[in-house]
Amino acid sequence: MKYVCLVYGEEQDLYALTPEGAAKLDADSLAYDRSLDQQGKLIIAQALQSVRTSKSVRRRQGKRLIVDGPFAETKEQLLGFVMVEAGTLDEALEIAAGIPLAEIGTIEVRAVYDIPGS
Repeated sequence: MKYVCLVYGEEQDLYALTPEGAAKLDADSLAYDRSLDQQGKLIIAQALQSVRTSKSVRRRQGKRLIVDGPFAETKEQLLGFVMVEAGTLDEALEIAAGIPLAEIGTIEVRAVYDIPGS
């Protein structure tokens, strides 16, 4: 089954890292992604640009509404995601626990919904 590990954290914590700390986090993240890939578990992993660059889109009564930033007002922002193939939810949770950003943020694990007939 496919699972998405949604990586949440406070962008300010990333900005507070020293250049060396940021480089280490990047290197650790890439190394973990390579490890998952070698195990045949990684589908895709991506970091996201700052929420300052994001837009949210809604459609109400046929009209498109666009607003700056994320839809929900939250303390943490979606920083990236890792999509994995795991046999069980427990395995997906174990994989999520290894994501380096789990040390300063939160990883939400959700199974991918397979649309019937797709």
